[in-house]
Amino acid sequence: MRHQNLWSLLGCGVAAALAASFLAVPPSPAQESAWKHGLSLMGEPKYPADFKQFDYVNANAPKGGFVRFGQDGTFDNFNFVIPRGTAAAGITNLYDTLMTSALDEVATEYGLLAEAVRHPADFSTVTYRLRKEARWHDGKPVTPEDVVWTFDNLKKLNPNYRFYYRHVTKAEQTGEREVTFTFDAPGNRELPQIVGQLFVLPKHWWTGKDAQGNARNIDAGTLEPPLGSGPYRIKNFTPGRSISYERVPDYWGAKIPARIGTENFDEIRYEYFRDETVELEAFKAGHFDFRVESSARSWATAYDFPARNEGRVILETFPERARGVMQAFVPNLRREKFQDPRVRLALNYALDFEDMNRTLFYNQYKRIESYFSGTELASSGLPKGKELEILETVRGKVPEEVFTKDFENPVGGTEEARRNNLRQATRLLREAGYEIRDKRLVNAKTGEPFEIEFLLVSPAFERVVLFYKPALERLGIAVSARVVDSSQYQNRVRAREFDMIVAGWGQSLSPGNEQLDFWGSEAADSEASRNYAGIKNPAVDELIKKVIFATNRAELIAATHALDRVLMWNHYVVPTWTIDVTRTARWDRYDRPKQLPEYSFGFPDIWWFDAKKSEKAGGRQ
Repeated sequence: MRHQNLWSLLGCGVAAALAASFLAVPPSPAQESAWKHGLSLMGEPKYPADFKQFDYVNANAPKGGFVRFGQDGTFDNFNFVIPRGTAAAGITNLYDTLMTSALDEVATEYGLLAEAVRHPADFSTVTYRLRKEARWHDGKPVTPEDVVWTFDNLKKLNPNYRFYYRHVTKAEQTGEREVTFTFDAPGNRELPQIVGQLFVLPKHWWTGKDAQGNARNIDAGTLEPPLGSGPYRIKNFTPGRSISYERVPDYWGAKIPARIGTENFDEIRYEYFRDETVELEAFKAGHFDFRVESSARSWATAYDFPARNEGRVILETFPERARGVMQAFVPNLRREKFQDPRVRLALNYALDFEDMNRTLFYNQYKRIESYFSGTELASSGLPKGKELEILETVRGKVPEEVFTKDFENPVGGTEEARRNNLRQATRLLREAGYEIRDKRLVNAKTGEPFEIEFLLVSPAFERVVLFYKPALERLGIAVSARVVDSSQYQNRVRAREFDMIVAGWGQSLSPGNEQLDFWGSEAADSEASRNYAGIKNPAVDELIKKVIFATNRAELIAATHALDRVLMWNHYVVPTWTIDVTRTARWDRYDRPKQLPEYSFGFPDIWWFDAKKSEKAGGRQ
């Protein structure tokens, strides 16, 4: 299941609405089940039907003030539905979903636009009953027609949504305030919650006319501020440079239990900067208030400035418990030179992580050895029990090491280790059909030189590639790094026009249908999918299904371990590094609940503005 967090650009959802007329025949009584206030993949939801608020919020948090964020690049669009262009940061603040997550539970959702949900025991459909009070910002009710129209257009216009919701065959109104989603097969326990995450759009606005009398078009980009139903609306913006959202004072959902104590800022603003270096300097000058620091070097060296030394800027780390991650150098398997797993393993042998960690990263990171790094879902040791039973179903289709060895990355850090690793890499490349001619690695049959262009969007990663480059060149590989702007980068990645990129996949504690988008064979041919490598492996497809159709937590863990192990032993990527905390820097303008939720530090959702602190912090306001 996808989890909304800082990795949320990898995806979103739809949500829902209130209704008008009776348009379809409701499910038969045999199919009906009891209405519920929430859904959980981990048993029953923590909070009962009559809960008043989440435990971790301050129900009396003051409303007011502002928070400002920095963004790299630019934006040219307020329509997140279409894949073209770059949508403005925070644009989904305008919209509500059918359900919303709790930050102290795993894979649990509670009603937002929907007051109740039900599904049959076989998970073949799900029905949401919408709240009477749900309203768009123009006062009109959110309707089932809005939900159906939104869902249909998401699948029609966006390849990413079309693939992700391919198991949802239709959405239809089945009662005055009810919407039913039908699935292509029973047994997929996650699908009811997946459709609950969808952001809903107002049909009447998008099919209407603008102030000049021109018809709007959901298939086109727009910089006309859209109508929403959520806690915020667009206040003002400068195209490509900044956008500000203001809290809706009469927001319909302010008293919904899942909203109590949240959305406390009067204004949320995003400022855009050319690159990360400029963005960091802007933060230090007080142009915005909060940032997550992704650079180990910056965390270690860049925050020695007066406001931080005086305590007006706070550096704080928060434990990361809700998410696993795979970050890696990703070769494009659609290109013949990367199709042999021995070649990909050779590239791993060439990466001296230990020396890189010491030299570039101040020893802040650890090497990734799992696609679910940092969670109980990461495989380790040799397979046994249910995991081994699952793997036996694909024996002969996966590397034998899956059954006999615990995966470990090559270890460097010393000159002797580096030489040994490069010797292993040379052996693997020779076995894969490559040889050295005139100090260049070439295909022994065709004579074609082995070249790798690293396509990058962040200049910060260029120095990482430059560190990696000499080892690859010692193998005879010609290496170049190309840094492009965000729009060009997105277009090239979508078109799969790259040799190697750096990519990451966030993993929730309850993996499911998104694994098809990450590693599934069908996704390899979809330009909007996150199967960047182009993995096409029937055994992987089978194991993904085992994950999706797991009937309990133990089976889910075993199936995920099996999938993880097979992905690792196919050497699809060169794993990089991770850290088990989120590094943050903020101007000291804010306060928060005494006890933060277990799976998120909840900024800015459950924090609030402190006027006295802000006055002391100073900076630009």
